[in-house]
Amino acid sequence: MLKVDGLSASYGDYTAVFDARFEVAAGETLALIGANGAGKTSLLHAICGLCSAQGRITLDGADMHGLTAAKRAQLGVALSPEGRRMFASLSVQENLEIGANTGRTGPWTLSSVTKLFPILGEFADRPARLLSGGQQQMVAIGRALMANPKVLLLDEVSLGLAPVVAQEVMQALAKLRTESGIATILVEQDIRRAIAASDRFLCLLEGRVVLQGASKGADLDAIGRAYFGEGTAA
Repeated sequence: MLKVDGLSASYGDYTAVFDARFEVAAGETLALIGANGAGKTSLLHAICGLCSAQGRITLDGADMHGLTAAKRAQLGVALSPEGRRMFASLSVQENLEIGANTGRTGPWTLSSVTKLFPILGEFADRPARLLSGGQQQMVAIGRALMANPKVLLLDEVSLGLAPVVAQEVMQALAKLRTESGIATILVEQDIRRAIAASDRFLCLLEGRVVLQGASKGADLDAIGRAYFGEGTAA
């Protein structure tokens, strides 16, 4: 579904990602693992068209080089951003409906999103700014799903959440993983949580992929060494 070949991402003169290469199939979840500043968010931004990028990105066989972020969204790329980014003056339902502005059709509607996250149906008319952090994260994911994406990019979905709330969100993502055909890239700093939630993983260090492999049976010690740059090469 998504193929990245020789992708570098930059902000002005600063290069944040170097020569990344990977693929994500329909229905597959790829975890991006790495410390703060490793380049995880920048890699997502390059796929979305939110920063300068060199290299080749194809979505379902279509080359996205030079396309705007808006056009990529229309083709099927959706991002749930780090920090959730609620529209504070809007209700929960209005925040969700913004995700549908790409004009893409598919199985994800208000009904199906609130089935995945029932609390959002209960709080549909509540201002999004009044929700807890975990509930806002559900809105952010639901808003991205409302775009009916082919590729779903999830940036730090558990960041700042209490463990029990983070577990609730991850359980919903596990259900999404088994029931949808969406290709998903999940950014997660917690190694164990990332491995449990994914089919494959990439570990980034200072903008470079230093380790990758299947999540099932992955060597957590080797990933930990790669995470901290202790001599592991791609």
